[in-house]
Amino acid sequence: MRLLNNKNAIITGANRGIGLETLKVFAKNGSNIWACIRKPSNNFSETCRILEEETGVIIKPIFFDLKNENEIKLAVKEIRESKERIDILVNNAGKIFTALFQMTSIKNFEDIFNVNFFSQMIFTQFISRQMMKQKSGNIINLSSSAAIDANRGRSAYASSKAAIITLTKVMAKELGPYNIRVNAIAPGLTNTDMMIASTEQEAMKKIINDLCIKRCAEPEEIANSILFLASDLSSYITSQVLRVDGGM
Repeated sequence: MRLLNNKNAIITGANRGIGLETLKVFAKNGSNIWACIRKPSNNFSETCRILEEETGVIIKPIFFDLKNENEIKLAVKEIRESKERIDILVNNAGKIFTALFQMTSIKNFEDIFNVNFFSQMIFTQFISRQMMKQKSGNIINLSSSAAIDANRGRSAYASSKAAIITLTKVMAKELGPYNIRVNAIAPGLTNTDMMIASTEQEAMKKIINDLCIKRCAEPEEIANSILFLASDLSSYITSQVLRVDGGM
């Protein structure tokens, strides 16, 4: 059974980590995908080609920089010109910054919020208008367990991801009458390049030792949780934050 058969999904940050695994999981479950990434890549093009052959879905790469509002508008225009329904939006793209609060400049805060919050908000405004016309849709925002637990050294990152949680709840209330569900995923430690590069080994060992499940998540495990929220299996779930953190 393919849980997303004949659905059309948009996934941002689709070329690595959780985004890439979500692309693979969605394709295997029958969804056509607009795969949003910053710039073309031969490796990514080949991944998409193989997935299309294996699954029979259509994967359309969309190239734009989330920090550039004009590029966001052009990307939305390209998606709309396809005249296809937009069933699912996964706001996955993001970046991380680690430093003590006193060492985090306003520029650092602005940079993190521009990518993790403001750009996602602008993109979602455009896409949700199309969903409102359709009177259906499903939006999944990627937050973080750091937004809830307020991890040391993550003042900018955790704040931006906390803003995503609040935005998710507000959007769920406002878009619910249009038959649009909005939820958030809050992953814990996940085995991605971004996590490994931004987390000290000693801190990682301590966190893992405190987990109920004594290991990091694999990106596919987070992607499977996104799949659940994107599918009709979660048809009565909205305005929720699903922690996928191994019992942190």
